[in-house]
Parts: sequence; C-alpha cells; structure tokens
Amino acid sequence: MKKRLALLLAIVMLASMLLTACTAPDTTPKTPGEDKGKDESKAAEPTPLNFWVFEELHVAFYKDALNSWNEANPDRPVELVVESYPNAEMHNKLLIAIQSGVGAPDIVDININYFANFLMGDIQLAELNRVVDPVRQYFVESRFDIYSKNGKVYGLPTHVGATVAYYNMEILDKAGVNPDDIVTWDDFIEAGKKVKAATGIPMIAFEVSDQRPFWPMIVQRGSDYLDKDGKVILDNDINIDTLNRMYEMMYEHEIAVAMPGGKSWAEEFFPFMNSGGAASIVMPMWYMSRFLAYMPDLEGKIVIRPMPIWEEGNTRSAGIGGTGTAVTLQSKHLDLAIDFLAHAKLTKEANIRIWEMLKFDPPRWDVWDAPQLQEPHPYFGNEKIFNVMLQMKDEISSPNISDLSAAAQDVVKQNVMFRALHERSMTPEEALKAGAEELRSLENK
Repeated sequence: MKKRLALLLAIVMLASMLLTACTAPDTTPKTPGEDKGKDESKAAEPTPLNFWVFEELHVAFYKDALNSWNEANPDRPVELVVESYPNAEMHNKLLIAIQSGVGAPDIVDININYFANFLMGDIQLAELNRVVDPVRQYFVESRFDIYSKNGKVYGLPTHVGATVAYYNMEILDKAGVNPDDIVTWDDFIEAGKKVKAATGIPMIAFEVSDQRPFWPMIVQRGSDYLDKDGKVILDNDINIDTLNRMYEMMYEHEIAVAMPGGKSWAEEFFPFMNSGGAASIVMPMWYMSRFLAYMPDLEGKIVIRPMPIWEEGNTRSAGIGGTGTAVTLQSKHLDLAIDFLAHAKLTKEANIRIWEMLKFDPPRWDVWDAPQLQEPHPYFGNEKIFNVMLQMKDEISSPNISDLSAAAQDVVKQNVMFRALHERSMTPEEALKAGAEELRSLENK
C-alpha cells in the first residue's frame, strides 16, 4: 500500500512539472509583425509627410502642431519633413512638380498671390470639404472663398489678414485727435490736417511700389482688380475715384507721403515709422508682427481701429494677403495628410496657437474672445485688440481670386501705383486704364 501511494505521489509531481514547463514564457524569435495588435503599448512607426513652406516663421508653428498631433494620435504618428524655400522659387518648383506629375510634397503652403495658378485646368490639389464643412460656420467665410473653386475648398487659411488702421497716439494726442472719432475717410482727412498743422508730421504713409492701402480701400467699397468671373475691372469708376483720393491726400491736402523704400516691408521704412515718421498706416492685422520685430520704440503708442469707410454700406475691413495650405494629389498618404492639416489649421486649439506663435489674426472667429486673445497687449496701447475684430466680424471682405490675380497684382504694384503716386508720369485714371489694358491683353490670350 505504501509503495502504491509513493508511486502515485511521484506521478502527480511529474505531471505538475510538465504542466509548468508547457506554460513557461515562449522565447522563440518571432517573425516581424507576428504579434501585431497584442502589445497595445508599442508605438506605431511614424509616417513621413513632406511639407514645403516659403516662410521660415511657419516652420515652428507646424512643428508645434506635429507634437500635439502625435500626442493625440499615437496610432497614426507623423514625421514632418519640412523644407523652406524663397517665395518665388518654391512656387515655381511646385508648379513644375504639379505639371510633371512628379516631385510634389504631401502638404504645401501656397501664397495667395500664386494660389489661382494651381486652380487651373485639371486641379492637382486635394478637395478639403470633408474637414472644412463641419466647422466652417466658425470661420470668416471669405477666407475659404479665396482658396476655392466651384464650391470645393483646396486650401486652409492661415489668417484673416483683416486690414485695420494703426494710429500713433503720441502724435495724435499732440494734435488733439481721437481715433474713435474717425469713422469715414473724410474724417480721416480732416484729422490729418490737424495733425499736420500741429506737428508737421504726415497723417499716413502709402506704398508706391506695392498695393496697400489701395487694394483694401477698393475691396471695402465692393470693387477689385477683377470681378467674380475673373474679368478685368481695374479701371472702373470706384477704383479711379479711390486712387484720385489717395493722390489728393498726398499732393493737395499734403497729409500723406510715400513710404521710404516704396513698401511697408522695405528696410528704409521701419526706421522711418519707428521714429514717428507718420501718424498712421493702414495694413492687415498680420503687420502687428512687423511692429513687434522692427519698431520697438513705438511700444505702448500704437492703437488699432477699424478702417475708415468711404460711404454708408462699405465694410470696415478687407482681408488682404494670406497663405492657403494645401494637400497635393501626389501624396501617397492623402487621408493622413488631410487629417493632420485639419488638426494644424482648423481646431480651436490650432487657431489660438496661430495667435500665440505667429501673432496672426486667426480665421476661426470663435477664438477671438478666448482668454489668450483677450489679454491686453502692452505694445498696442494695452488694449484688447481682438475686440476690434469682434466689432467688424461680418465686415471683412476678401478680394476676388482668379487666373489673372497674380498678374493683376504685379501690374498694380509695378506700374499703376508708381506711375500715379510716385513719379506722377500719369494721372490716376491714366495709370489704371493702362494697367487694365495690359491685363486685358493677357485675358484674351
């Protein structure tokens, strides 16, 4: 009996040892991917997306968006390969890649001046309506319009580019002028006369080898270089009247001067404005970054107000300039590229970051009253500058964009403004008519 009990005990112990051996960890090497899905903590391999930009300042913004995307989407991580090129070079390179069908990036920033070139013929940019339509009610609609064709959106805006008046209160105070009393351009002219008489300083400086504030001035009146069908209207009555009024401000009322260097981004202009060379300029909201970077002596002196209007019914602003970010159809990761772009440009968080990182006016208006945008700004009179935007939310017109847009802007910048306002070799009407004829010769080709 004892022998049988000992034998049974030995059998039980042996079975237990065999069972333990059968359930021991398997250390046999696995074929790659064999255990896919079993270890949820294992990070997915990032997908590389090529991204071209023409503005180095945008790179940090997109890298910030990359970090938040990867944190929120560990199952779809992205590796962003950003390449920055000079403006014209990048757009020429992109056009060649699009036309040849080879070499385009997944995602690209396209300057508004060139965007129409990529909406011709067989469009090689991805339609973005599936990510735009669910949130477009929160955006300034005109910003989508300029990157659209036949109801399809092909680019996401980077900012509104709302044009405003920047007033130097140190100069205005000496003349007893309150910018809140300036409602119309007639009011502006009268205020300019007071400023000139009291201080000897001109009220405003105009670009004469670029197009501001002429372009926003005519857009706020419902006009443009081209109509909605792309037909040339550069020499219409509104445009002639507007350029005549600018001429009068310079040479009859003597309250306006040409910007040194001819444009608002010339090296000569920044020290001129920084030293109080003019009491105001009219530029888009994105020009705030230029004040901060290049005109430190104006801190606390500049306030922002809506543009004056010409007559009742005009809008108090115009969205000028911009960058439409697009996805090219050459991308091998189309859906991922679109989803990442939506994350970077369409969310509330992204639009707050547009302000925090780039100091641009975000196109999503429902963040304008967010705490981050409602902080009083010490440079701009310690005021809550986005309250000005909220006042005119529905009054920000955008220009018409079509095939001739880039050529029209070049004609105005290189010929019209210079001939009419600087060298005065033509009257404003003559300069506009000459420019219009040049465009019509292109229109008919």
